[in-house]
Amino acid sequence: MLIFRKPIEGVERPQMPADVVIVGGGPAGMACALRLSQLIDAHNAQHPDSQLSKENIYVLEKAREVGQHCLSGALLDPRSMRELFPGFEKEAPLDAEVTKEAVYFLTEKGKLKLPITPPPLRDHGNYVISLNRFVKWLGGKVEETGITVFTGFAGSELLFDGDRVTGVRTDDKGVDKEGHQKSNFEPGYDLNAKVVILAEGPRGSLTKQLIQKFDLAKNANPQTYGVGVKELWEVPSGRIAKGEVIYTMGWPLTTKEYGGAWIYGGKDNVVSLGFVTGLDYPDPRLDPQRVLQEFKRHPFVANLLEGGKMIRYGAKSLPYGGWWAIPPVAGNGWMIVGDSAGFLNSARLKGIHLAIKSGMLAAETAFEALKKDDSSAATLGEFQKKVESSWIKDELWKVRNMHQGFEGGFYAGMFHTGLQMFTGGRGLRNRYPGKAGHEHMRKLADLPANGGAEAHLLGAAKGDGKLTFDKLTDLYHSGTKHEEDQPAHLVIHDTNICNTRCVKEFGSPCQNFCPANVYEMVDDASQPNGKRISLNPSNCVHCKTCDIADPYQIITWVPPEGGGGPNYDGM
Repeated sequence: MLIFRKPIEGVERPQMPADVVIVGGGPAGMACALRLSQLIDAHNAQHPDSQLSKENIYVLEKAREVGQHCLSGALLDPRSMRELFPGFEKEAPLDAEVTKEAVYFLTEKGKLKLPITPPPLRDHGNYVISLNRFVKWLGGKVEETGITVFTGFAGSELLFDGDRVTGVRTDDKGVDKEGHQKSNFEPGYDLNAKVVILAEGPRGSLTKQLIQKFDLAKNANPQTYGVGVKELWEVPSGRIAKGEVIYTMGWPLTTKEYGGAWIYGGKDNVVSLGFVTGLDYPDPRLDPQRVLQEFKRHPFVANLLEGGKMIRYGAKSLPYGGWWAIPPVAGNGWMIVGDSAGFLNSARLKGIHLAIKSGMLAAETAFEALKKDDSSAATLGEFQKKVESSWIKDELWKVRNMHQGFEGGFYAGMFHTGLQMFTGGRGLRNRYPGKAGHEHMRKLADLPANGGAEAHLLGAAKGDGKLTFDKLTDLYHSGTKHEEDQPAHLVIHDTNICNTRCVKEFGSPCQNFCPANVYEMVDDASQPNGKRISLNPSNCVHCKTCDIADPYQIITWVPPEGGGGPNYDGM
């Protein structure tokens, strides 16, 4: 029997008053905190008799250190940073300005360079960065302002009073696998806040609670996602220029899957490369970590990496649904920013600049709420208006139907993309319908037993230990650590479905779509199919793929004990 993370009942929790609680210390959360501090400082300088305090403004970050869980490509469009912090280029950790870019269509052994780089993928003026180091730098700026950043504290649940969000409860610490208090038990805090801003990244657990409680997605398209699997490599000098950007489409995916790769040249001969696979593929046996390994075997990529060394690994989900999948982003006591809301441009493969801008707009809204001492839906609803009148909407509106256009496959998607570019994002209609990615997954009985054209993408990669790697080898390079004796933070609501139905109908796809070997089907003669689900939650890299791609939607990702997770140092 699996024991899941549950709140400890009957525990008196410390109460802490707060003006603003920002959940998540990524680009959106840190930009929000920094902008709010700037506004308060400007107000206090102009109004000595009506000072606003920063003492009760908090950022909750579940990682042990700021930036530790931040993983992205990463290219930074500097537009929003120039608004937030003019002259940031002089001191921010930027690896290289993009000076060269190319897009290739790959076949199994060959490549075709596009004669013209599509406008969304033109990156001159953007920066290759380590998001980990960049967010650490942003976090330092926030702490210099006097705003408190609590690292190692995860938001475990929202606090409500009727239709109002009134705060955040942090995670209990010192709970064993059976849910009992250990000798080092510390109850979580109840942060009773006037304003809660959710900046948790994709598929945030508190954001999911909020959306479900208030049925916020009822008028939106289902959010769809991709999972980006990434490695950092040190390569011999001269292989790729500092600031060079390469995108690929095609191989190893077939026409049935959505996705593509990036290769970024950074400083010190470090290359960031990864593959994003849309989590709406039909074959449950497909393994996104194997997709990356197959991509590296292409002669074009293998020649680039030959003689090099893989140094880091990670995985992250990305919200692909676009403008029509964004739920309401403000209400009574709450706002949602960044990837949690779905602010990502899937055509450009970029969301950091949108996360930062949305955090800034939320800060401006929170500032007005603090001045008026009013965090009602009427006041915080101004955030919705700010987003819709900002360049966030201008950018996302032009690609509002991008991902939905690929639901019929690669060729249909390219047709719709061309038409949408010509019509300013409209395509055949103003709003394309969409469906959740897991609904595209087909049962094994409807698929060729040998995998057909997708055979090279199915099942776990074995790896040669030099160019390609199995999951556990890659996982080792993620630096992932969790307290072992704690309740599982991957909640399977009905393991009977896993053991009786899923193993037969879909072949237990959790073993495949998880990029960290968290899920295993182990032998168990007592089960009708001779197998039962087993978890290795300490392997989890917090990508949320299981929460997204499970065909039965019975897996819920919740934060582990604060401080646990990957260590994306330098990524």
